[in-house]
Amino acid sequence: MAKEQPKQIYRTINGKEIDMNRLVLANEMTVAVGNVKVNARGDELGPGGRIVRKREEVLADAGNQAVPDQLNVREETDPTGGV
Repeated sequence: MAKEQPKQIYRTINGKEIDMNRLVLANEMTVAVGNVKVNARGDELGPGGRIVRKREEVLADAGNQAVPDQLNVREETDPTGGV
């Protein structure tokens, strides 16, 4: 079961109420600003703004990547015969 988000209702200085959760949900398919081709939800976008990979797939791939404990560049051998 998904965790319910707490209400995030803010009141402006003029007394207008803004519900941030509703604002996020209304704009989750909008293309994000920046050089990464994703929408506001986190889906990867292809040509024409079509969804190539959903957010869940992106997060699953990121969780499966192995990170080495140590990185030792000196262990690599030089193709000319040096170390």
